[in-house]
Amino acid sequence: MANTLTASSSIGDWLAHPEGGPALRGLLGQGGAFDESQLNPVRSLPLGQLVALSQGQLPQEAVDALVLQVNGGVAPAEDTDGGAWREQVTAGRFGGKTVIVTGAASGIGRATASRIAREGGRVIAVDITADGLTTLAEELGDAIVPVTADITSDAGIADIVAAAGDRIDGLANIAGVVDDFTPVHETSDKVWERVFAVNVDGVFKLTRAVVPAMLTARRGAIVNVASEAALRGNAAGVAYTASKHAVVGITKNTAFMYGGEGLRVNAVAPGGVATGMRPTDQSPYGLGKTGPFLQLIPGVAAAEHLAASITFLLSDDGVNLNGVILPSDGGWSIQ
Repeated sequence: MANTLTASSSIGDWLAHPEGGPALRGLLGQGGAFDESQLNPVRSLPLGQLVALSQGQLPQEAVDALVLQVNGGVAPAEDTDGGAWREQVTAGRFGGKTVIVTGAASGIGRATASRIAREGGRVIAVDITADGLTTLAEELGDAIVPVTADITSDAGIADIVAAAGDRIDGLANIAGVVDDFTPVHETSDKVWERVFAVNVDGVFKLTRAVVPAMLTARRGAIVNVASEAALRGNAAGVAYTASKHAVVGITKNTAFMYGGEGLRVNAVAPGGVATGMRPTDQSPYGLGKTGPFLQLIPGVAAAEHLAASITFLLSDDGVNLNGVILPSDGGWSIQ
């Protein structure tokens, strides 16, 4: 274990460190009782990921101050030789390509858009909120074409396709919403319709809109984000589970229909991801049923981990993959 702790050091390394452990426990315990077991699913993640996971409760400034505290007031250089996974950008992998990425303002969508842009691609970065897109464009420059659009509306779909232009090499359908863990007897029409509008209708409409350009070019890669809930019945409520099973159906059928025309259509099925996206007003009945199984998640991934899987399938490295549902879940799906 390295003696120097940084924001990139794993939470597990911080907790095991003679100075870092007490400092981190003290910081997290400031808001009241602190149950260290809650960190078990994220022990392998960098400390900095707690900023996103806390949804504003733990600001970046607090993490920066903690790093200074355990290093005698000096900000250490990041350890590039440690054992933690680090994103490896492949220069030029998306050179000359235009890829549409939905949900690009935050989380997995942002990490995917950023990776594609840094690997030479032109990204049509789509989200329903503009602020995150503006920040992304400021960070990465002209490689990002921000489009504030609602993928559930025909007008939004038209704006996205118009921004892309005649050439569309890839589409990453990442935007999605969660449900409230309600079982079928508690699920309202509002929850069902909202989840399906975004998770299914949006994927269908945008895919339908981009396929003609791909067929004309006789090339293209589409990656949909399914979920561990697409592989089992005990990971979410009925609306989210059904919607992600539908995404798998869209993926497999589209892959079959166009595989001979130069198109590849695949999906990733994430497990727990440190994006800060959490359901609200969760059903006690539903959580009572799913809770014991959710405790078995091997570990929570970073958004960049999912971006690595998604960009692999989008890139030419995925040349021999079509109709694949790739569990990117740390092994949860083998349980």
